[in-house]
Amino acid sequence: MNIALIGLGNMGLPMAVNLLKAGHKVAGFDLAPANLAAHAANGGRAATSVADAVAGADMVVTMLPAGRHVAAVYVDILASVGAARPMLVDSSTIDVATARDVAAKAAAAGMEMLDAPVSGGVGGAVAGTLTFMCGGTEAGFAAAQPVLKDMGRNIIHAGNAGAGQAAKACNNMMLAISMIGVAEGFVLADKLGLDRQKLFDITSTATGQSWALTSYCPAPGPVPAAPSNRDYAPGFAAALMLKDLGLAQEAASQAGAATPMGAHALRIYQALNDAGEGGNDFSVVFRYLAAMQREAA
Repeated sequence: MNIALIGLGNMGLPMAVNLLKAGHKVAGFDLAPANLAAHAANGGRAATSVADAVAGADMVVTMLPAGRHVAAVYVDILASVGAARPMLVDSSTIDVATARDVAAKAAAAGMEMLDAPVSGGVGGAVAGTLTFMCGGTEAGFAAAQPVLKDMGRNIIHAGNAGAGQAAKACNNMMLAISMIGVAEGFVLADKLGLDRQKLFDITSTATGQSWALTSYCPAPGPVPAAPSNRDYAPGFAAALMLKDLGLAQEAASQAGAATPMGAHALRIYQALNDAGEGGNDFSVVFRYLAAMQREAA
């Protein structure tokens, strides 16, 4: 297929690589010249604009920072495709309201669109093992699924427009809460003189088990591949987790849902970011909480 990929950052660039490996032709566009150069070096076509990228595309995939960027770019996309009707997939993580608004405008123009945010981080984008949470029609999902499988392992239809973003907000709120819980457990263990590896060996096979513990342990030591053993190099940056928690709280407010733990997680990640840790992996919350303990001692 001819695919346009708008947004060649930490996630979009490796996603483009996997599309190229699968045999697709990928026209990429990004505002950063270095990202365009990297895409060209990988064998893709560096487009000069959004309009240039989407010309002749069978599918348009966007991976952008926030809802305002998606809304602005889709004005250009919908104005540029002319009589063509490419499949549209937005894999950005944005608010549900914007996702539904853009999908409605695409539908009015006669195009299928999925909001399809991802889970798996940069590592999953590179490995092609992302989870795509898709909101849109059954027909749109069926049309996009084969291409999404070239970039991910789990492709799930969550429901109608906006459902993908709703699933992402819920997932990342749950992840942040569980990560804070695991971090607090290890901070307490350190204070009690309990060996970290012993705690890991016990809790990883007991009721305290979670992905945040066994795959991404925030305390240095027990999981060698975790960011905690690389000085918290991301991974998934704490600033992005703060953004996603904000989206979750916005959705909760609009829906009238009680999410007190999500609200508290937002406060913790806001403080962590204010302390200068936003560029580090979100599991750096362990280091942040441990520092709080030292200051309180």
